[in-house]
Amino acid sequence: MEVSFSRLIKLSALLSLVTVLNNCTFGVPVGGQPSSHDSTPTGKSRYGNPDSYVVMGQRYYVLDSHQGFTQRGKASWYGADFHGKKTSSGEVYNMHDMTAAHKTLPLPVYVKVNNLDNGKTIVVKVNDRGPFVEGRIIDLSFAAAKKLGVVGPGTANVEISALESKTSESRPPVRVIPLKVEAEEAGIFVQIGSFGSEVNAKNMISDLAQQNEKPLLISQVTTAQGLFYRVRLGPLLDVNEATSVQKRLKSKGFSNARVVVDDE
Repeated sequence: MEVSFSRLIKLSALLSLVTVLNNCTFGVPVGGQPSSHDSTPTGKSRYGNPDSYVVMGQRYYVLDSHQGFTQRGKASWYGADFHGKKTSSGEVYNMHDMTAAHKTLPLPVYVKVNNLDNGKTIVVKVNDRGPFVEGRIIDLSFAAAKKLGVVGPGTANVEISALESKTSESRPPVRVIPLKVEAEEAGIFVQIGSFGSEVNAKNMISDLAQQNEKPLLISQVTTAQGLFYRVRLGPLLDVNEATSVQKRLKSKGFSNARVVVDDE
């Protein structure tokens, strides 16, 4: 009886694991060591970019580049079960951020996701691996799935396309362009602060302008805690430019600077 009960416990644990894998992204770091092709200029994460990795007996090969990448298939989403846990890139998963998981795109990368069922489009940051379910090509965070109309049905037919990198040595770190030019194309910003007072937001804009940082904008967002004024720099061309701007701002003392995608 003891042997039989032990086998029953093991079988139950195995079935639970299979259920989790069939419904969600793998949700854990893949390739804990930096791969041989990781380097700072490419903007790749030091983690999550091995040449290949194996999940449930299947080997996946990580792409060297996201250039020109498009794909059609099913999108799904993952939420509270993985909230607060590390993603494959080493970042902490926040179900309220506009992020996603993909099996083979280099991490991180920003992609457009077009819901072919309802016509809605969003931009998300891919920083995790998954979903490891046949026919599904991308796993969206709860926030991204909600904006794309995927939370209710659970899945949707989508087309994804990686945002192209157009960086060059001759291009300055930040383009001085009118706001909203190419905003729909990229939707990538660096957020420097969020304030309950518009006066404080304008003071930060003034401080940034004195340090030759532009283009700048203040956007409003209403949350359960009230109205907030977000100070952002952008829109920016791609994740490489955004990361460069973020590092520069932090070196100037703006320690809260972070890369965000336009989720309005």
